[in-house]
Amino acid sequence: MNGGWRRLLRWWQRAPRNIPDPLWQAVLADYGFLQALSPEDRQGLRALSAEFLAEKEFHGAGGLQVTDPMAVAIAAQACLPLLHLAARPDGGTPGRGSVLRWYADFVGIVVQPGEVVARRESIDETGVVHAYDEVLAGEAMDQGPVMLSWQAVLEAGDSAEAGYNVVIHEFAHKLDMADGAPDGCPPLPPGFMGARSAMQARRQWLEVWEEAYAQFCDQVVVAERFGGAMPWLDSYGSQSLDEFFAVACEAYFVNRPRFSADFAPLLPLLDAFFRPA
Repeated sequence: MNGGWRRLLRWWQRAPRNIPDPLWQAVLADYGFLQALSPEDRQGLRALSAEFLAEKEFHGAGGLQVTDPMAVAIAAQACLPLLHLAARPDGGTPGRGSVLRWYADFVGIVVQPGEVVARRESIDETGVVHAYDEVLAGEAMDQGPVMLSWQAVLEAGDSAEAGYNVVIHEFAHKLDMADGAPDGCPPLPPGFMGARSAMQARRQWLEVWEEAYAQFCDQVVVAERFGGAMPWLDSYGSQSLDEFFAVACEAYFVNRPRFSADFAPLLPLLDAFFRPA
C-alpha cells in the first residue's frame, strides 16, 4: 500500500497543471511568432507546454534561478515543433502524451545565464588530435539533457527576423536523434509523402536535403572566402547535415515567409513532417 501511495503521489506531483493566463499571455507577447499562431494552435500549444513542464526538470547554472516565466517560455518554444507532429513511428518510450515521446530520452534542461565555452577535440586525416574551444548558446546531448543560454532564449523574439531560435534548434536535434545519431533525417512516418517504405522515404528526404545543403555550403564558402553575400540562414548550418536540419527547422518555425522564399525545395518536406494531413 505504501509503495502504491508513493507512486500515486509522484504521479500527482508530476501531473500537468494549467498555465496561468497572465503568465501565458506574457510569454505570447514576448515571442511574436507564438502570438501569430491561430487561437486553436495557441490553445493546443498551451496544453502541450503544461504537459512538457510536468515531465521535465529545469536546472539553473552559474547562479541562475529558473523562474516560472522562464520555464514556460522555454516549454512553449520546445513544444512548437510538436504541435501538429504525429506520434513517433516506433511508438517511443511508453508514457503520458504520445507526441511528447519524441522528447522521451531526457528529463533535464540546464539553463545557463549566457553562452558557454566547451573544450572540443577533433582528429585530422593524419590522426593528429587537435583541441579547441567552441562557444555554445545551446547543446542537445544524445540520451542526455538539453543546455540552453537564457540570454539567447530571451532574445528569440527579436532574432526571429533572422530565423534564429536556440530552443527550436536544440529540440530539432532531439527529433533527429529519435532514431539514433543525428544525421539530418528524423524518423519518418509510414507512407511519408507517398513513399512505399521507410527506406524509400529516408532516401527521398536525404536526396532533397543533401542537395540543398551542398548549395548552402557553397554560398557560405563564397561569402567567407571571396566576399560574396552571406546566405540569410545561419551559416552554422554548414557544419554538417544535422546542423543544417536544425538551423532550417528554427527558421521554418519563426520566419516561414523568408524561409520558404530562400529554401523552397525544403518547405514541402518540413510541412509533410511537422504538419501531416
